[in-house]
Amino acid sequence: MAITRLKRKDRKNKARANNKQTVIKQLLRVPVIKNVDPEELKAQFGKNSGGVVNRAKEAISEAASTVAHKVEDVVEAVKSKVDDVLHSGEEKSAE
Repeated sequence: MAITRLKRKDRKNKARANNKQTVIKQLLRVPVIKNVDPEELKAQFGKNSGGVVNRAKEAISEAASTVAHKVEDVVEAVKSKVDDVLHSGEEKSAE
């Protein structure tokens, strides 16, 4: 009785194994980072993030103040228009 081999499946399995080995070899070729001070890196992140947060807070406060000024101007304009309408109504009723 003869043994039949599944040639296509055998080729696929060998190719899969070879691909996994090459991936492992490529990952091992990546140079290892040495002589890095983790405290220095942490300090750099702290400086940058604080600056960004402060700049964002300043921008938000500036935007809020400009909006407040615009609202005040609009309120004054509306009040003057209402007064004009009320006074014109009184003048017409007096005549």
